[in-house]
Amino acid sequence: MVDHNEKILQELLKKPGNQVCADCGAEDPDWASYNLGIFICMRCASIHRGMGAHISKVKHLELDRWEDSQVHRMKEVGNVAARNKYEDRVPPCYRRPAKSDPQVLIEQWIRAKYEREEFCHPERQSYLSGSMEGFLMKRGKEDSRYQLRKFVLNENEDTLKYHVKENKEPKGILKLSELNVSFAPAKIGHMNSMQLTFMKEGSTRHIYVYHEDAEVINCWYTAIRCAKLHLLQVAFPSTPQSDLLLRLPKDFAREGWLWKTGPRTSDVHRRRWFTLDNRKLMYHDEPLDAYPKGEIFIGHESTGYHIKVSNTGNGCKEARFPFYLVTPERTFCLAAATHEDRAGWLTVIQHTLKRPLTPQDSTIEAILVRKRTTSNSISIFSGR
Repeated sequence: MVDHNEKILQELLKKPGNQVCADCGAEDPDWASYNLGIFICMRCASIHRGMGAHISKVKHLELDRWEDSQVHRMKEVGNVAARNKYEDRVPPCYRRPAKSDPQVLIEQWIRAKYEREEFCHPERQSYLSGSMEGFLMKRGKEDSRYQLRKFVLNENEDTLKYHVKENKEPKGILKLSELNVSFAPAKIGHMNSMQLTFMKEGSTRHIYVYHEDAEVINCWYTAIRCAKLHLLQVAFPSTPQSDLLLRLPKDFAREGWLWKTGPRTSDVHRRRWFTLDNRKLMYHDEPLDAYPKGEIFIGHESTGYHIKVSNTGNGCKEARFPFYLVTPERTFCLAAATHEDRAGWLTVIQHTLKRPLTPQDSTIEAILVRKRTTSNSISIFSGR
């Protein structure tokens, strides 16, 4: 038999804001932090418990026994009021996590809200200044070893530099305004990690870094986003902030193994690791390569870019679900290992084909098309 307090909790769940987790937005939360007065999902409840009962006291809505005072607290606060308090001063550059985001992102969001109370006290937001220095573990370009490197973020110079030796000239200088950052990609194998992707001499370059402390890597990620937003605001003063936020670093739309042939119909299928970064579809020999083996620009469907799907097989035993990415310069024959994997790729590519081009997209298209045109004869003989 449902007791009186459980009935009250179920009624509270129906109120606006309480139907989803107060922290990640997952539907139908079945846990709560009764001292904070919020309804949360199981995943976020485990993070709340990890902070300690001095910060958050967690109970299941049905499996635990509730005291009258605890229920009164839930009635008194609720998710909307709690957000108004604990998210009062969230910077626009801060990435608010969704339920499908990496664990480290959600955990640091929760700890920032309730443990460090960063959004109640803006002076605690160390990532807003446009500059940051510190050490990260960086993967070598030629091997898989990670070495400690000093990184320096400087918004005024539009740079992110890294040093092999602290007091020497930087080994690498990344243009901040052209930098994308994928946060905690699973392929790195370390939860507190980032993939830095940028253009170097007309080619895309990847750098993989991590830090043992989740708060530190989250601060680096947020500092880069904030610095990029400031640069965009200076460069495009009349553009609405909501539009500029869409141009901040994004995780890759999709990554995974696909098979592809070379430019000739007789070429064999080769297994490659594909990454879709905005409009660049890159393929690599291995997931953690420093450079892609090739890059394909995905333009707008009105300019001749489109997808063709075949269900007749393509002669590749490992990947029996082919599709063709058609560009003005070449048709790329690709294949997935499963129907579900192909459907996932088709969805993200079709979405990209329909998205309007920006001036920045057109610049990248010109670079990649020129690069592909000049190297076309090499590609034919190498079977890329």
